[in-house]
Amino acid sequence: MSVAVNGIAHIQLTVNDPDRCIPFWEKLCHFLEMKTLIKGEGIVYCIGSRTGVLVRGAPAGKRDKRFDQETAGLHHFCFRARAREDVDAIHAFVANELGATIVHPPEEGSNFAPGYYSVLFEDPDGTRSLYDAGRTV
Repeated sequence: MSVAVNGIAHIQLTVNDPDRCIPFWEKLCHFLEMKTLIKGEGIVYCIGSRTGVLVRGAPAGKRDKRFDQETAGLHHFCFRARAREDVDAIHAFVANELGATIVHPPEEGSNFAPGYYSVLFEDPDGTRSLYDAGRTV
């Protein structure tokens, strides 16, 4: 017996700089037509499109390490966009409105899958997020 996954319910990120990261993620989620469900001291949880993003600050004594995608744990996460134009719009928003570090602007990535088109950027802590419009399985 096997079970088919029905998507990802939510992603939870722990950040070192909640004063910068929480507004970054909340603004990005709002741009992605998600709504803030919970907002409090050092936490925000946004939902929409059958997805949730929860961002919370790390405890003060554990904020000494920057995110490193080369260590064990999260490498990046990727949201699927509906169209290439959406990827372009996300790039413009994160670059111009959020001042995100752009790892690569929208580009063809046919080495991943035919028709793959994505943008990769980092939040203020260096956590990488990818948005793609490409072939689905």
